[in-house]
Amino acid sequence: MNQRVIKKVRCNICSAGCPIDAYVEEGTLVSVEGSRDLPGQSGGLCSKGAASRQYVYNKDRILYPMKRIGKKGRFVLLLVLQILVVLTMVAEIFNRNFYNVFLCLLTLVLFNIPRFVDLKLNIKLPTMLEVVILLFIFAAEILGEIQSFYTIFPYWDTVLHTINGFIMAAIGFALIDILNQDPRFHINMSPFFVAFVAFCFSMTVGVVWEFFEFGMDQIFGMDMQKDFIVNAIHSATLNPNGLNGTVSLNGITSTIVNYNGGQYVIEGGYLDVGIIDTMKDLMVNCIGAVVFSIIGILYIKHRGKGKIAKSFIPLMKTTEEIEETQKMIEEFKSKKRRNKNEYRKYIKRKR
Repeated sequence: MNQRVIKKVRCNICSAGCPIDAYVEEGTLVSVEGSRDLPGQSGGLCSKGAASRQYVYNKDRILYPMKRIGKKGRFVLLLVLQILVVLTMVAEIFNRNFYNVFLCLLTLVLFNIPRFVDLKLNIKLPTMLEVVILLFIFAAEILGEIQSFYTIFPYWDTVLHTINGFIMAAIGFALIDILNQDPRFHINMSPFFVAFVAFCFSMTVGVVWEFFEFGMDQIFGMDMQKDFIVNAIHSATLNPNGLNGTVSLNGITSTIVNYNGGQYVIEGGYLDVGIIDTMKDLMVNCIGAVVFSIIGILYIKHRGKGKIAKSFIPLMKTTEEIEETQKMIEEFKSKKRRNKNEYRKYIKRKR
């Protein structure tokens, strides 16, 4: 009959070093339990400690130094941004500003877009594009909305809309270029047509976003379409004869607004309600789209030589890459199930 030996050791999976009782038979670790020998110890053990046997014998354990595949900076950037968002969310909870809490939660969800595209849609995002998307989301939601960068820095919104036009053109370009290379479709679109479709895709996204801003302003009384102070009005509405002739009011220095709560004086001119902001956003979106469309034309004409385009154009995964991704997902789920089963067994033994 095999003799079971209890060895008093410390768990080395994490830095806590909890005392454990390791049950060994013929030199083989059979199970582990939390030790009660030390004062203040209740014999408890975390799920990691309960899975110590897998740490020793699991066929998928690390047996030798691993070489990183891919760049470390992307993961570090995502981790840092997530920490900053969580800290911001905690601060907003204490301030009882639940709209900003919602923006933080939305940001954390949006951070998963690159991962979703990679794992579910089998589209490979270049590292540079993924980094720009993550920074764009953080700059728009956390810095722009919550930290008020849109009003503190006058050109913050302009820069983001320009980047948005560039990124959307890259995505639109990739969609058409993938279709153009698919052997199932007997079409051969010219580089200029592909660039034109990418440009239209980018502008459509920009217009839809302006529709969203307008709807939020009208329905919820927000100010997503930022207002500007102007010094002149040119409008046919002011024509006393009701004709289409334009009446110009130049050199406006202030505007008096009478409303239900009293009177408000707008110093410096007349308050333009969103139209300048909308047109400015669409124009810089157009600039970003045009820039990438030109880059895309050069990329197609010199296939494989455009470094800038390669850094921003997503690509469909090959069959081998898709199979590798599915294998990685299955291995992760399998490990998760094994860890859960080991923990359940440990809990049953404690009971």
